[in-house]
Amino acid sequence: MSYGGKAAVDGLSLEVASGTITAVLGPNGAGKTTTLETCEGYRRPHEGQVRVLGLDPIADHRALMPRIGVMLQSGGAWSGVRAEEMLRHVARLHAHPIDPDLLVERLALHECGRTPYRRLSGGQQQRLGLAMALVGRPELVFVDEPTAGLDPQVRRTVWELLEELRGDGVTVVLTTHYLEEAERLADQVHILDKGRLVASGSPLELTRGGTVATIRLVVTQPFPPGAPESLAAALGPTTELVVLDAHSLQVSGPADGTTLAVVSRWCEQHGVLPESLTLGQRNLEDVFLELTGRETAS
Repeated sequence: MSYGGKAAVDGLSLEVASGTITAVLGPNGAGKTTTLETCEGYRRPHEGQVRVLGLDPIADHRALMPRIGVMLQSGGAWSGVRAEEMLRHVARLHAHPIDPDLLVERLALHECGRTPYRRLSGGQQQRLGLAMALVGRPELVFVDEPTAGLDPQVRRTVWELLEELRGDGVTVVLTTHYLEEAERLADQVHILDKGRLVASGSPLELTRGGTVATIRLVVTQPFPPGAPESLAAALGPTTELVVLDAHSLQVSGPADGTTLAVVSRWCEQHGVLPESLTLGQRNLEDVFLELTGRETAS
C-alpha cells in the first residue's frame, strides 16, 4: 500500500494461525492500521494478495463480513446514539448475536448505557467498540488498540475477555502500544517498521537470548574505594559498568556465562559479599527498541 508515492506497507508477508491471539506491533507510521484495514476490506491493496478465512476481503466482502468482528481505533457509532442503543442495533444485524446484556455487564457499559456516544469518555467508547465487535459471535476479531484509555481494572477485564475468546476457538488480531499487553496475551507477535516485517515469533522466542545481558550486583557493605574500576578492568572493554549507588551496580555485556562468572570470581577475590546477583531478562520492549530504534507512542 502506497500513499503519495510513499510505501506504507512494503512487501509485507505474514500469516495468522486460527484460534490464537496475534499482536501486530510497530512505531507510529509502521503500517499496522493500514494492514488491518486491508484485511478488513476497507482498503484495496495496490499490489499483492490478502486472504482472510480463505476469502478475498474485497471480492468476497459480503461473505466475509458476517464472520469477522472489527473494533476500530476510533469511531464506529453515530454521535447522538446512546451506548446501549447502538450495541443492541448492531446485535440485531447478526443472525445469532450474543445477548447484549452480557456484554453490557462484562464491560461495565451499564454506567453509560443511556449516554450519547459523543459524550462518552475515550475509555467508554473503547469498551463500546469492543462490545460491538464481539456481539455477532465472530470467528475472527480485529481489535485496534483495545485498551487505550482504560483504567487498570477494566484493562484486565478486556485481557480476560480476549483470552476467553481464544479459549473458545476465536482468532484475535490486535494492535497495541502497550508492549506488556502483547507479551501477556499474544501467542505470536509480528513487529513492523516502515511498512516491513522485521521480526516474528512468540514472546518467548523474541525475548530469549539476544546479544546483551544485564547483571545487577547488590552487596552487603559499601564497595571499597576503586572497586568498580577494578571490576570494570576484569570484565574488559566489551562490557559497560554503571554504579547505581554505594551498594549496587549494573553490568551490561555479552549474553553468555562468561560475564556472570567474572563478576562472581571478582567478588570472591576481593572479599565482597553479594546480597543478590541477578541476571536481567530482556522483555518485549527491549526487543522492540533493538529492532526499530523507536519507542511506541499512542
